[in-house]
Amino acid sequence: MKKIAIIGGGAAGLAAAIAAGNELARLGAADECEIVLFEADPERVGRSILATGNGRCNFSNAHIDPACYRNADFVEAALRSLARLSEVSEWGSVQPVGAYGASAQGRAQPAGAFEAPVQRFFSDLGLMWREEGEGRMYPAANKASSVLDVLRAGAAAAQVRFAFGRTLSRIDAPTRAKGLLHLRFSDGSIEHADAVVVCVGGRAVSGVDFPAGIHVEPTRPVLGPLATDSRITRQLNNIRVKCAVSLERSGSLVAREEGELLFRDYGVSGVCVFNLSRLACEGDVLSIDFLPHMPAAERDAWLFARRKHLSARLGENGQITAENVLRGAMLPQVAQVLCKCAGIDPARPLSKKDVLALSRVIGGLCLTVRGIGDAKQCQVSRGGLSVAAFDSQTMEAVCASGLFAAGEALDVDAPCGGYNLHWAWSSGLLAGVSAARSVVSADGEGEGE
Repeated sequence: MKKIAIIGGGAAGLAAAIAAGNELARLGAADECEIVLFEADPERVGRSILATGNGRCNFSNAHIDPACYRNADFVEAALRSLARLSEVSEWGSVQPVGAYGASAQGRAQPAGAFEAPVQRFFSDLGLMWREEGEGRMYPAANKASSVLDVLRAGAAAAQVRFAFGRTLSRIDAPTRAKGLLHLRFSDGSIEHADAVVVCVGGRAVSGVDFPAGIHVEPTRPVLGPLATDSRITRQLNNIRVKCAVSLERSGSLVAREEGELLFRDYGVSGVCVFNLSRLACEGDVLSIDFLPHMPAAERDAWLFARRKHLSARLGENGQITAENVLRGAMLPQVAQVLCKCAGIDPARPLSKKDVLALSRVIGGLCLTVRGIGDAKQCQVSRGGLSVAAFDSQTMEAVCASGLFAAGEALDVDAPCGGYNLHWAWSSGLLAGVSAARSVVSADGEGEGE
């Protein structure tokens, strides 16, 4: 019996395993090939899925734009290939009917070519979902476990066998045409397979020896909090603010994000910071604008107007301080830090010069980036297998027949919002279908070594 080996039981691995099983069934070859999913965790698959979206699992986005991905051309080509494949695969004929309720636009829009295959896949598995702000898609049950439940049921229906506690350390390409790939695991065991789909990322993929011609880009955690000047952030630990954050390098703007920012004792966190962490380098500057929709001149006028209003209300004997002017507009702790950074005593009378200095800091509190703040909170890894070594139409390695890759194993990542999981499902589906077809199309000659 032939074998398809899936390495990694995360999002991409489960999608690949189910897609491979469904394609084998469609081709009438389910009894001729087994699918084995090798997972390093000793007990279960999909553990990483349960941690996504704060336990809710933002599993996709209703508006997928390949341009937001690293290695965008490769991603776009792969998504287009999947769209074509899904029209003829087992799950391709199922229309996405899992959405319910109103979307952020008031009405769910028909899925486009990049979104439909994933929606059809989950609709076929029985998942219901809803669309929230910015196209973020969540399971209707509001729990990540509901996504994992339908995936595990789908894997069972596809006759996928799980092998737990198995960490891959090396893949050897076949020594002759149509031979088997050799898989070596950290426990010393060896397996052979007709096709292999690698779906592990980060340190797991960096720790694997791949056949010649497949380059592994250095990996590092991204989509996480950033470590910055702690002298400032320590005073604001656990305080949340709505703001805009600009990432600057050598005085030039790299990127800008708006949203909620969370101060931590080591730096800053929040979705806007997570997105900037994909681009940030040590030594870059984060500029925080606490009033992002107020231009500098308008911000100056606003502070002067508040100062004038307080002066009229308090009378000649009243003392107009920065603390008074910012009361009701900023939290006291934030106001104190802003005053300190502007070189103002918050309790002394506020001069015209002080107002302008305070306005500049409100519009641009600067923090120097020291690196990732907490790698454990990072949602994905940057780096992995170079996409140059893989065919975007099938996800198969150009230099190693029968070897496929998907998800975080490849050097692809994107901002928050469901984009990374969408890539995991999409690339997993494409790799799984392609792996099944490669095994079935082989004439069987040269099996074994």
